[in-house]
Amino acid sequence: MAVPQSVLITGANRGIGLGLVHAYLKLSGVKHVFGTARDPAAATEFASIKDPRFHALKMDVLCDESVKKAAEETTKILGSDGLNLLINNSGIFEKYDVLETPDRKTLNKVIEVNATSQLIVTQFFLPLLRKAAASTSVWGIQRAAVIMMSSGAASIVDNTSGSKFIPAVAYRMSKAALNQLMKTLAVDFEPHGILVASIAPGHVATDMGGKNADITVDESCSAMLDTFSKWKKEHSGGFFRRNGDPFPF
Repeated sequence: MAVPQSVLITGANRGIGLGLVHAYLKLSGVKHVFGTARDPAAATEFASIKDPRFHALKMDVLCDESVKKAAEETTKILGSDGLNLLINNSGIFEKYDVLETPDRKTLNKVIEVNATSQLIVTQFFLPLLRKAAASTSVWGIQRAAVIMMSSGAASIVDNTSGSKFIPAVAYRMSKAALNQLMKTLAVDFEPHGILVASIAPGHVATDMGGKNADITVDESCSAMLDTFSKWKKEHSGGFFRRNGDPFPF
């Protein structure tokens, strides 16, 4: 099983992000796990993690200066080893009903957090990813990789319900944009040996997914870690389900 020595997870103070933190801390081969939150001091979930390999980072993905400082703090710890795995997990869901009053502010907010900020974060951490990628020629999360936490709602092919059941057009738009970003980065980062891919974790029982979701956070994260560990160069630029099956764009 391929294991990254260092992993950074954004939006890690709850839900899937927190689940990924715990999942990676279970692996002995992992040396550093960074979890970001807008206010780590207020994140009671972080306070309960006693593993010395865990580093809580203050980072607001909407603030460039905050992201820059988080990257600098990470660099101080990792140094020339660089960062093996960046998981862009932070995201929001805001209801948007196309049959109601137009609301540009809500649309822009969702796209800003779920797509634009993922590019900014990746750009600030790219120097660390490139350092890690330079250490070996074997593709995978044990070298250097960026994973976008996408959603089945991103799929254009799979969209047969529109906003009929859930007013999620803003969310759909943002996640489709995220997948396009992923594909673009996969092409741009190939010369540097950095794998980039998107994952759909499924309908998970989180604050966003609700109590009646299909699976638990632990079940989703366990499946995703197994999938991540199998990714090679040919997986870069792909969109996948948590079990590793390709998801149609």
